[in-house]
Amino acid sequence: MKAARDLGERALRAIFEPAMAWLTRRRVHPNVISTLGFVITCSSGYFFHQHHVSTAGFLVLLGGVFDLFDGTVARRTGLASSFGAFYDSTLDRLSEIVVYLGLLSLYNDYRLELGDVGMIYWIVLALAGSLMISYTRARAEALGIACYVGLMQRPERVILIGFAALIFGETTMFGHQGLVLRVVIIGLAILTNLTAFQRIWWVYRNTRPDGEPPGKSD
Repeated sequence: MKAARDLGERALRAIFEPAMAWLTRRRVHPNVISTLGFVITCSSGYFFHQHHVSTAGFLVLLGGVFDLFDGTVARRTGLASSFGAFYDSTLDRLSEIVVYLGLLSLYNDYRLELGDVGMIYWIVLALAGSLMISYTRARAEALGIACYVGLMQRPERVILIGFAALIFGETTMFGHQGLVLRVVIIGLAILTNLTAFQRIWWVYRNTRPDGEPPGKSD
């Protein structure tokens, strides 16, 4: 999975290299890029709420592209900073919350027609798991442990929600097309929480018996 993720990221970087080069030449501040990505991703929550599911999916993916831009531009321009990293990570969490709130609104409107009240709980579980993935990494790094393990990291979550909504979401919430998005949400609810537990176990195994962290690893 890591090899596939790295390959996909390299491919995306190659595709968007002209845009990143343009931003670098103009010395656009990475915090501006992070903010634009945040606004775009948050707007997807509004379109989920308005039942424009494919538009929301497109915006989720577009906002995810900005995650490639800000860090690269920060390094190339020499504008990387501790606050910038904190700011970007915080906006990522906030925008993810907004996306799930949009999905909650969408399925809340359809719950009676679908006869599927349980989707509300699956969305909440997916949100909780996503936040726990980020929390476990942040807490591990506070202990001096680099923690990047796990199946369902942010790029995977963005791609799954974005493509499921973009390709299968617009025509109807019913039938096989609506089923795809529901399956993705249920899968996220399960796999994000498994990833959080995987990180807990990984930190446990990489903590010294005396309770002191072993330090950062590559």
